[in-house]
Amino acid sequence: MQDFDKEYVKPSRADGAFSILQLTDTHLFADLNTGFLGINTAGSLQAVIDAVLRQNRKFDLIIATGDIAQDYSEQSYINFAKMMHDSFSQPVFWLPGNHDDGPKMARVFPTVGVSAAKNVIVDKWQFVLLNTQVYNAPFGWITPEELNYLRQCLDNHPELYTVVCLHHNAYRVNSAWLDQHELRNKEELLELISHYPKVKLVLCGHVHQETDFVRDGIRFISSPATSIQFEPLSFNFGLDSKGPGWRYITFTPDGGISTDVYRLPFESFRPDFAIGGY
Repeated sequence: MQDFDKEYVKPSRADGAFSILQLTDTHLFADLNTGFLGINTAGSLQAVIDAVLRQNRKFDLIIATGDIAQDYSEQSYINFAKMMHDSFSQPVFWLPGNHDDGPKMARVFPTVGVSAAKNVIVDKWQFVLLNTQVYNAPFGWITPEELNYLRQCLDNHPELYTVVCLHHNAYRVNSAWLDQHELRNKEELLELISHYPKVKLVLCGHVHQETDFVRDGIRFISSPATSIQFEPLSFNFGLDSKGPGWRYITFTPDGGISTDVYRLPFESFRPDFAIGGY
């Protein structure tokens, strides 16, 4: 593994426990006034940021799990970085979603102070941030190179508990239209991590809804978007009435995980329910 892929974050608590803030599916545009399915995504992200600041809750890093942009623009990534830096001192890490331009992100973010590290180590834990993007397609695919990178991280640090981070869900959410756009070769990922008992969590975005379950000793979590929400258990495309959200996850040195999800009031950012897709 190359050194530039790795970054270390010191936990703020003496006992080695630490927390992350997960933000996902911000869907920003170059123009901060542009709307997406009836809401202003820069406005909803800023409202989430403001709510996080009011909570005054301690966390050690931020992970953005993809679809940071909606229009693939360089300016949308600059906008995201500025919003993060204007509000938070914690380091920010990211991975691309299906609405992102991965190479552009990799080029732009380091110039505006956002880390390009894909292996983040905090005390007894490591986070491996994977690219499941298929350019200009909604579904996900994990390449042999990404799988090999994950295997390399796991083999290089067998003593560390591991969180695998990716944009696309590696499980069905039982919404027919959305499950078409999952990680298409999820079996390859699941087969790999099944051989590594220190893998404790697979964390994703993409589904714009909250899920949390355990399978074969591994926890699988998705989180609300900071933008619009998808209706759970829907056959056709549908928007949910819940508000934009965010998630905190706390990790302990003995492999423990606890988490909390928060949302803005629905009335503050109401999407256009007449829209039948995007």
